[in-house]
Amino acid sequence: MIFSRRSVAAAAAAVLLSSPAAAQTWTACNPLTNTCPANTALGMAIDVDFTQGAVNSFEASGGTVTYDSNGAAFTVNRGGDAPQLTSVFYIMFGRVEFTLKAAPGAGIVSSFVLQSDCLDEIDWEWLGADPNEVQTNYFGKGITGSYNRGQFHQLSGTQSDYITYTLDWTSERIVWTAGGTVLREMGYNDAEEGQYPQTPMQVKFGAWSGGDPSNSPGTIDWSRGPTDYSQGPFTMYVKSVKVTDYSTGSSYTYGDSSGTWQSIQAEGGEVNGNEGNAGILTTTAVAAGTTSTSEANVPVGGIGGSGETGSGSYDLPEGWVMTSEGKIVPVGSSSATPTSPLSSPSPSARLSQAPGGSGVETITTFDGKGLLTTMTVPAGFSTMPKSYDDQGFQVFPTAVPAPGSGDAEGFGSEDPTDSIDVLSTEGEGEAAALLPAPRLLNSVGVGLVIAVLYVI
Repeated sequence: MIFSRRSVAAAAAAVLLSSPAAAQTWTACNPLTNTCPANTALGMAIDVDFTQGAVNSFEASGGTVTYDSNGAAFTVNRGGDAPQLTSVFYIMFGRVEFTLKAAPGAGIVSSFVLQSDCLDEIDWEWLGADPNEVQTNYFGKGITGSYNRGQFHQLSGTQSDYITYTLDWTSERIVWTAGGTVLREMGYNDAEEGQYPQTPMQVKFGAWSGGDPSNSPGTIDWSRGPTDYSQGPFTMYVKSVKVTDYSTGSSYTYGDSSGTWQSIQAEGGEVNGNEGNAGILTTTAVAAGTTSTSEANVPVGGIGGSGETGSGSYDLPEGWVMTSEGKIVPVGSSSATPTSPLSSPSPSARLSQAPGGSGVETITTFDGKGLLTTMTVPAGFSTMPKSYDDQGFQVFPTAVPAPGSGDAEGFGSEDPTDSIDVLSTEGEGEAAALLPAPRLLNSVGVGLVIAVLYVI
């Protein structure tokens, strides 16, 4: 069987990110102890409607995430399933509003988490054993010396209704809100010493089985397991997510090893540069929570079974931007709107002349869908800037004749004046021109031989 590079990479990531155990205190690179890549900043506000399908600003891991009119679906069928979405961006203080229906089932945990590379964390968690309850929690720097920070709140219909929840996080306080009711508010000085979350966070959400027999007894007890998979499948739904970054810029870095918000540096922007949008919360009531004083093994990382989630830098293609719908698209595409770029814009991929001389060449490479293929392209194509379609796939246009150079049959002539003048990216994702039949057949033959060798 032939696997595309994209499929192989995805499979490898799934293996690495879906260990069937409770979440661990783990990060790809802890900035408090190492020199780490910068965190890609959101630096703006987005409104993602998952009923319209997936967006590439959130990456899936730990299992399959599906989409329909209910939104994004996170289903646990068996041990080890822990489907989740993780943002490719970070926010430095901000507000996250999401509409969610929790998964049912003893031992099944639905989670919505903000987490930083140095393991600051803010959580929402729903236990499938109780449809009328939600838990709030926080951790600082991955410290788990005690588990007395979680609170349980009575909330009816978490598994039957879509409820809108909000996390509003500033340098001064964190507010957890459900359906317009403030369930919990914690000030900076209310947190345990040195453990107020205050470093750039990714957004993560998904479902997992805390009641899986492979988990520790403490985790199974906390999740009110064990889980009986024969009663499944168990599915959590997320209809939409709105994310507002209260800071601005293209990336966030740690200025020192203190882990304080004052040490965070915003490249091209300012920490709290968008704080004018902070503190605007529409609430109708305030409800008291019940503090959990048990020594339950509440997992740091929120989404168990995938504690080793990738974090750190995310390299966007240069010249791409984030739209207000949470889609990362090339500048100039039909989906792009004037928004704050996540990386500096670059010139269009449309070239006036192919580098590396005139003429064409035949290359064997992976096409826009990750399949091995042979194609004819302008000479020097491999050194040209890459172009991508609206779905994030690389565009591989075929060669087109220069104006006045004759028809396609003139390609490859010995006339030294014959050249390729324009590489067009119009109609991205489609071939720019059809190959002549002889060359097409020849390319197919070469492709088949290479494919057979690749299988062997």
